Amino acid sequence: MKYKISIIGAGSWGTAQSRILADNGHDVLLFDVDADTVFEINTNHTNISKLGDVKIPASVLATTSIEEAVNYADIIILVVPTAVMRKCLISISKVIQSTKLFVNASKGIEPNTFKRVSEIVYEEIENKYVRGFVALTGPSHAEEVILKLPTFICAASECLENAKIIQSIYSNNTYFRVYTLLDLIGAELGGSLKNIIAIASGMLAGLGYGDNIRAALITRGLTEMIKISVELGAKKETLYGLSGLGDLIVTTMSEHSRNFQAGKKIAQGKDLKQSLKEMTMVVEGARSAMAAYQLVKEKNIDAPIIEAVYDILYNYKDPQTAMSDLMNRKLKSE
Repeated sequence: MKYKISIIGAGSWGTAQSRILADNGHDVLLFDVDADTVFEINTNHTNISKLGDVKIPASVLATTSIEEAVNYADIIILVVPTAVMRKCLISISKVIQSTKLFVNASKGIEPNTFKRVSEIVYEEIENKYVRGFVALTGPSHAEEVILKLPTFICAASECLENAKIIQSIYSNNTYFRVYTLLDLIGAELGGSLKNIIAIASGMLAGLGYGDNIRAALITRGLTEMIKISVELGAKKETLYGLSGLGDLIVTTMSEHSRNFQAGKKIAQGKDLKQSLKEMTMVVEGARSAMAAYQLVKEKNIDAPIIEAVYDILYNYKDPQTAMSDLMNRKLKSE
């Protein structure tokens, strides 16, 4: 079945998704607030500042009108940072006129409220306009997807039918494969929390450490992700899948990761504000670190890595000192 799909946010990941969906035969409209980006996509079929000079299908169109984007689509794909998610949804709520299937392809938790994007959608959009919600998550660097390199991810929802719809529109036989998943909580939390561990991984690289400690970081970081996710109602096994461990590995080990790059810059002597200023894309892990820190304190969860990242980002703790403090924690069994 052919769908009309609007992608809200023409950043690297939103643009890469437009290629997948157009390649699969769907009608795609990209929305972005930046008029220059929209003009470039419509005129040159590129998004050079985000993905270089790789061409996207000429059938992909772009607009700066949120009303046009919302009313065009059967399916709305949200690919905006969680920092502006509520604002974006409020804008959508003002113009939406018919029921849509909402999909979130961003990864983050809202500080102070601890809300996942699915919860924010149902708070800001009248339920009569929400056919359902799907989280699209897993190890998926846009820089590889736009080049059609093989990628496997998950479509997570509380409704299997909706997950299967998203599975079908994204999957193809050449470079993109999607699995369904019914643990929405685990999928959303896994995709958000792994960004915090990715910042820590970048810090280790910036300090000049090797593979041994980064392997330990991934393992112990996954343990913290599981503790938090299970506390909030997720299934433990979800965190061992593509939306948890899979996403964690690619984000902590790849130079493509913006969270990894931010951590690396910080460890090399630059503070969070300066690092974020130098990044061309949003670093979701910084906001997730604040939300996760608030949560582990409230729930009394032992999460030393997340606490260390928070202290570095927001209390300006020296990364080397934070590493030393972690090494000198009381010895315990695994």
